[in-house]
Amino acid sequence: MANIKSQKKRILTNEKAAARNRAVKSSVKTAVKKVRVAVESGDKEAADAALKAAASTIDKAKAKGVLKKNTASRKVSRLTQSVNKIGG
Repeated sequence: MANIKSQKKRILTNEKAAARNRAVKSSVKTAVKKVRVAVESGDKEAADAALKAAASTIDKAKAKGVLKKNTASRKVSRLTQSVNKIGG
């Protein structure tokens, strides 16, 4: 543990930020998984709804700085392509 007061504070705030970032990444992964499951089942309506929710979650993660801009765009783009491949 550090001896300097400001460094002790930085350690604590970094732990809080890391926990927050972990939670946001986890929610992104869950949303992406829901889209993939809906695509694999072939349910177009469920996949569209899940895609809308996932895109929102990914955009929020991008706004918070957890995901980079291009990473977020790539994730949304690939999910959209997979949903659009569903016939029906």
